[in-house]
Amino acid sequence: MAPQPPAAPRDRLGRPLRDLRLSVIEACNFRCGYCMPADRVPDDYGLDAASRLSFGQIETLVRAAARLGVTKLRLTGGEPLLRKGLAALVARLARVEGIEDLAMTTNGALLAPHAAALRAAGLRRLTVSLDALDPDVFRALSGHRGRVEDVLAGIAAAEAAGFGPLKINCVVQRGVNEDQVLPLVARFRGTGHVLRFIEYMDVGTCNGWRRDGVVPSSELRARIHARWPLRPLDAQYRGEVAERHGFLDGGGEIGFVSSVTAPFCGDCHRARVSADGRLYTCLFADAGTDLRAAIEAGEAAVAARLAELWRARADRYSEIRGSGRTPRRRVEMFLVGG
Repeated sequence: MAPQPPAAPRDRLGRPLRDLRLSVIEACNFRCGYCMPADRVPDDYGLDAASRLSFGQIETLVRAAARLGVTKLRLTGGEPLLRKGLAALVARLARVEGIEDLAMTTNGALLAPHAAALRAAGLRRLTVSLDALDPDVFRALSGHRGRVEDVLAGIAAAEAAGFGPLKINCVVQRGVNEDQVLPLVARFRGTGHVLRFIEYMDVGTCNGWRRDGVVPSSELRARIHARWPLRPLDAQYRGEVAERHGFLDGGGEIGFVSSVTAPFCGDCHRARVSADGRLYTCLFADAGTDLRAAIEAGEAAVAARLAELWRARADRYSEIRGSGRTPRRRVEMFLVGG
């Protein structure tokens, strides 16, 4: 019998593995420029199911990760709602002992007809990406493939299905959608949902990232504070990526994810697995490690391999960005779910 791996391996910087982001499909129905630009990624990308992990393989992987101390599991893509039978997978994963927080990130355009089934299957939290409220700006940002009305319908369906407060994520780019920030705040203040503004990051290499496209969180916070005064809130747990702020008038809270201007690598306890079964120990990694052989060998083998790879981890890309010690090529966001 293979020896049991340690319950909670730590990486070379002392960080435990607590959070797994699992891509269930590489395909997406949008072509957002900061993630999957249409001129770089063909329309049929990721639609071939042959290379994807099966539901059984995914369950084996998640059970192994839970043995190592993973308590948070987030399903991502591409667009996860393009994966057929997703609710059935959710039901299997919701039964995995040790997984306390089962969530999903989606662009929301396909959410309305699936929200109730996902909730019934055991999905507990949803994050919806929404980069603009203006229909024309939204459509342009989606690569002319999305309608903001569909996303808002998906949010309404999630509310009706009984999902608690949603997280609404907005990636802000200078001169592209920064004029959408205040309208988004106005739309979601008082709804109970948590709007989060994310600095435009240099994930991957196909998005043509430039630092002058970044709108610092401090600037956005000042703009919002001038209209609706804010106060800082304590983090809910160690390693929380968003800096939380509450409205002084009781209108709820918003968050700021500042990977470029205020890196938080020191508390990062996330691993990512692509739809084809490759482990990435950092969002900005240049390569992943194929887990398929370990998965085929069973849960104990996967746990041992995950523990081995995690103990070797020393990633801290955001802290050394621009130092010359970072990889020239990085995994694309649409492979590991952002």
